[in-house]
Amino acid sequence: MNRSKETSFADRQSAAATAKKAALERHRALADDPQRAERQAARQAVKIARDARIAERKAARLASEARTAAERAAEEAARKAAHEAALQADLAVREAEAVEKAARDLALEAEKQAARDARYAARKAKKRKGR
Repeated sequence: MNRSKETSFADRQSAAATAKKAALERHRALADDPQRAERQAARQAVKIARDARIAERKAARLASEARTAAERAAEEAARKAAHEAALQADLAVREAEAVEKAARDLALEAEKQAARDARYAARKAKKRKGR
């Protein structure tokens, strides 16, 4: 085996600490970068604009849905009113037919009564004539 690649625990530990320090320094250098703040502000502005567009589209969609719901409700109300009017008209026709039938029945009864009275009177006249 190659002894140059074999390192002790202390060597590995110090190498890891050095790498950790280097990563921390790179992070601090990126965090202190003045262009980073500009980029972050630009990203924030883009996010705000995107959110505004999304809210605008949502408001437009909700307004459209409310408009269609109102139209549907108006159509439904008109349909119900027409149905109710049709029912009222049908009821009026039925009542008129019932009144007409009652009048016909009453006239028929009167006609029958008159025929009975005429027969009765004829029988009485026949009896009187025969006397």
